[in-house]
Amino acid sequence: MEITQSAVAGTVESSDIMVTVEPIQEKEIQISLESSVEKQFGKQIRQVIEDTMKHLGVQAVRVTAVDKGALDCTIQARTITAVHRAAKKDTYDWKEIGSWNA
Repeated sequence: MEITQSAVAGTVESSDIMVTVEPIQEKEIQISLESSVEKQFGKQIRQVIEDTMKHLGVQAVRVTAVDKGALDCTIQARTITAVHRAAKKDTYDWKEIGSWNA
């Protein structure tokens, strides 16, 4: 999936994460994370975001995530939503998305 514009999903409320995605020229996934639990879970948060991007076929993106203790499923959902908004996609294949964790 190609990111064509910047987009945001989520909030900075407790137990949520705000994910902002922007297109970049380089074919890489850049992740900037600010989290109150970064020491304990920063590596896992980054991994969930990166894995989600790879499953969606995103190759050139800058991700800025502001985490307030979100669970993995919330991180994944916010990332998927931000990517779909940034790619101007109106539909989701939730059956396929749900099979990632199976």
